[in-house]
Amino acid sequence: MTKAENPSSRPIDHLALRGAPDAAALLIGDRVTTFAELDAGVGRLASWLLEQAGGPGERVASWSAKTRLACLMPLAAARAGLIHVPVNPLLKGPQVAHILADSGAKLLVTNGSRADMLGDGRPEDCALQDLKIGEEVIDSGGQGLPPSIAEPGDLAAILYTSGSTGRPKGVMLSHANLWLGAESVASYLKITPDDRILGVLPLSFDYGQNQLFSGWHAGAAVAPLDYLTARDVVKAVARHGVTTLAGVPPLWVQLVEAEWPVETAGLLRRLTNSGGALTPSLIDAMRRTFRDADIYPMYGLTEAFRSTWLDPKLVADHPTSMGRAIPHAEILVCRADGTITADEEAGELVHCGPLVAQGYWRDEARTAERFRPAPRASQYGGTAVWSGDTVRRDANGLLFFVGRDDAMIKTAGNRVSPTEIEDVAVASGLIYEAVAFGVPDDRLGAAIILIVRGKVAADKEGLAAWLRRNLPNFMQPQTIEWRDELPRNPNGKLDRVAIAADWAARVTA
Repeated sequence: MTKAENPSSRPIDHLALRGAPDAAALLIGDRVTTFAELDAGVGRLASWLLEQAGGPGERVASWSAKTRLACLMPLAAARAGLIHVPVNPLLKGPQVAHILADSGAKLLVTNGSRADMLGDGRPEDCALQDLKIGEEVIDSGGQGLPPSIAEPGDLAAILYTSGSTGRPKGVMLSHANLWLGAESVASYLKITPDDRILGVLPLSFDYGQNQLFSGWHAGAAVAPLDYLTARDVVKAVARHGVTTLAGVPPLWVQLVEAEWPVETAGLLRRLTNSGGALTPSLIDAMRRTFRDADIYPMYGLTEAFRSTWLDPKLVADHPTSMGRAIPHAEILVCRADGTITADEEAGELVHCGPLVAQGYWRDEARTAERFRPAPRASQYGGTAVWSGDTVRRDANGLLFFVGRDDAMIKTAGNRVSPTEIEDVAVASGLIYEAVAFGVPDDRLGAAIILIVRGKVAADKEGLAAWLRRNLPNFMQPQTIEWRDELPRNPNGKLDRVAIAADWAARVTA
């Protein structure tokens, strides 16, 4: 079979040139930033970042809410030949310190309160700059850097994602990865310059960042939003005339329970979902609430951005399907030996093509586990992402999720490493051992349970307080149980399966 040619791409900062100069590109509060202003601001910010970081190729991190600077950072860093490291604003000091140290970031742009939270955890060679200075640079009126001439394979960003075996790992994304991801989503969602996209997801997630990129690729405007309640989302839809909304299942649960004026709900044309599967009952509720909107269920993983989407026309008859491959992706279902499964035969989802990332930053061992040669049947060849997820394909080519092979906990749209929670709990000095796992939860997707073997003088409140200080909200256990002993397997390791089964038996007894 002839190997497919990779589609062409451009440097990611060229997204600032996609829309009409006078058209709205960014909507924050009452401020409208046009595409001409976006491009000029990206150029000025790029010049400043390059000066602060010391030279091309360095990593620059941003840790903030969805400010204007946070939205321009990924394009500005790329224009300067730097590598952007966006940090989830929900993370606490210890997680951020790890990301800064692991990435070797030479610059962190954040505000004073977050810098104080980081404390002594900031690496000595990582400079600190205040967000306010960056915002002033954007408005300075000075001469900025021109659009970049980066090669498609040049590294543009490192996105940190939790792994099943410990601390977050950095996924390396090239200009081509980001550009083609934007082009792919903009095309199958049929986004037009008239659309208004409400960005409620964190910009540190590939799904959240793509809300900016796919919108700008189509010449549309994006309205970033840091929300506290579903009511905030309702108000923002009305305020900005939003046509497109991306979410994760827990958010959709909140939104369908909110009060939507008919005219506001009617503004929405398309709803997209990833970060967990929509249930048929939730899809029905979304249909009742947003009668004029198309629903796009999707599946993705940071290592390959997005893999599949389900055409809205098929949602009613196939509500549990993951759909088919998105543009620029080749999705194969493989047996352990790399051969392609038959219809209805379960196998591993393997993602091939130009959306495949460049591996994990400075982690050859874990890269080798996930990024392996593509199956012989691949039209693209090269390196593929072997997802670890088990799926099946029906006779019509539709894919269905079967199960996840690793121990990741998907809660509130976040992928959480149980090991990271356990390490933080043990670091409190209040316990000897800990096991974290997820259990089904209607609102969160999965709730986190933490079982610990505590010391003689158990300090339950002290452990809970420690976790609140050192883990973000979405990593907080819903339940913490103390035990005198924990079962072990023949190798002497904690028997996670037995511990989780014992907890489930106690709950259902």
